[in-house]
Amino acid sequence: MRKMANIGFYPEKCNEIQNFINYFNEILDKNIDEENKKRLFKVPPKALIVPHAGWVYSGFTANFVYRMTQNYKNKRVIVIGPDHKIGFKGASICLEQEYQSPCKTLKIDIEYSKKLKEKFNLIYLENAHNEHSTEVQIPFIAYYIQNPTIIEIVYSDYSSNELSNIIDFLLEDENNLIIISTDLSHYYDKNTAMALDYNCIQAVYDLDINKLDKCEACGKIGIKAMIMSADKNNLSSLVVDYRTSADATNDETQVVGYMSAIFI
Repeated sequence: MRKMANIGFYPEKCNEIQNFINYFNEILDKNIDEENKKRLFKVPPKALIVPHAGWVYSGFTANFVYRMTQNYKNKRVIVIGPDHKIGFKGASICLEQEYQSPCKTLKIDIEYSKKLKEKFNLIYLENAHNEHSTEVQIPFIAYYIQNPTIIEIVYSDYSSNELSNIIDFLLEDENNLIIISTDLSHYYDKNTAMALDYNCIQAVYDLDINKLDKCEACGKIGIKAMIMSADKNNLSSLVVDYRTSADATNDETQVVGYMSAIFI
């Protein structure tokens, strides 16, 4: 079993998970009119970009786009995130049978994982999967999608071209939902952070990888790969939310940026 290794980024207890999500949705419902709510939450995304900081900081931004998946059933959800802990060459795919989360244990699609491993010469490095960039997504998936199966891919020293090839393959299957995990700039003052993050946002909005040159993001490889695949597969992008940690802490001296986006 892929066990929870990053409690603290998100709550350990199921009722606390539900309370967080209810709180995020209360804010959304108070600030979006009914017409826009119907338009936004009936959009069926094929891929998401989501942040991965502690839920206190980035949970609202992530929840916004996960709510757009609330009518999905039986989806295979491929969660792709950067390694923050060990450093290795390549990309590792989890080959456990199940994925633990606070509210329920989710099934890992082991046969599909093995297929991807063989087709794209991936590795399985157990320690790579003690990774928060992917794990913090699982409670959202468990909450919003009925009967999902999980694929977890953690990349380190890996090229955007190689990752885009995997995404292209995943997009061929209508049953797949792709999650690209990334935070944006880290520990600048708020004005500097917002200026840097604007480059990331514009790159996604315009599907222009050249605008990533001045983007600082821990998951920049994943963003670039997703933009490349969106362009090749005629997907459109919509940047849904952006904010910084200052919105939660009121500290504007050292902030982290968070973006969520969908591809349709």
